[in-house]
Amino acid sequence: MNLHQFRFVQEAARRNLNLTETARALHTSQPGISKAILELEEELGIDIFTRHGKRLTRITEPGGQVLGSIEIILREVANLRRIGEEYSQQEVGTLSVATTHTQARYVLPEPVAELRRRFPRVSVSLHQGTPQQVVRMLINDEADIGIATEALDRYEELVSLPCYDWQHVAVFPAEHPLVAPGHPERLTLEDLAAWPLVTYHPAFSGRSRIDAAFAQAHLHPQIALEAIDADVIKTYVRLGLGIGLVAEMAVRDDPAFLATPEQPAALVTRPVGQLFGRNTTRLAFKKGAYLRQFVLVLAELLSPHLNQTLLTRLLADPQSGHSPAQGYDL
Repeated sequence: MNLHQFRFVQEAARRNLNLTETARALHTSQPGISKAILELEEELGIDIFTRHGKRLTRITEPGGQVLGSIEIILREVANLRRIGEEYSQQEVGTLSVATTHTQARYVLPEPVAELRRRFPRVSVSLHQGTPQQVVRMLINDEADIGIATEALDRYEELVSLPCYDWQHVAVFPAEHPLVAPGHPERLTLEDLAAWPLVTYHPAFSGRSRIDAAFAQAHLHPQIALEAIDADVIKTYVRLGLGIGLVAEMAVRDDPAFLATPEQPAALVTRPVGQLFGRNTTRLAFKKGAYLRQFVLVLAELLSPHLNQTLLTRLLADPQSGHSPAQGYDL
């Protein structure tokens, strides 16, 4: 048996047993993959997959156990490579970060800039996607670190740790009646439900909390527009499409919210954390992964309580799970 066979079996499982897609992903031929899998099955004396003709139809019970072992073997092979890179070239390499637009746009710039100052020979590769895509990139070893508010704490394959808390803010055109002089600054769900809303797509930036709060109050807000990009949301608010609901970090340092003696602010905000609760953005790593020094440094730059000693201990502990609340003092 060999690593090529292991990779073929693993990728076939990932590609829903489609050998054509598997061959394309691994840049090889479908007959070669079929032959290698059959040879591994013959050597092991079991069927990893059941077949209908030449088509794989499902993973057998022993095949599931084989896949579990293959995952461990290939993860450790990847760790060996990382260890070699770590000690042969201490401050050289590529840091792959999987994250959402909000984190990439509003949270990561300063930590990444500081990381590059400390490690000028490290290049950073940002992969933006949905929280579910962030998870898949981590599990598939396409990213070293994942950052998102949703999904990262739901997968046993990952170690997921809280990074920082945040709340939503409501964004209004400066002349909107809800921010007029005399109107209470503390908004209610009924205030917001009376107007069209412009906010995140349901998969992003705590949108599920917004929907849950309205549903619990038996209110049915009109969602005029959904987007994954807070800058897009703010643009449509300026155009009068509705009240924006965005993450608080998306309004920091935005000149649209700054008033000057010559120019009033185009947009104003009101905190709405009391309506929708606080959200937690999390960092995640693949369980058992070996992390190079600059990955640990980026985590600490993002959240100082995630020091390198703690991260190393959690990642080395096979019982760490994906919830830091399970006996870890952060």
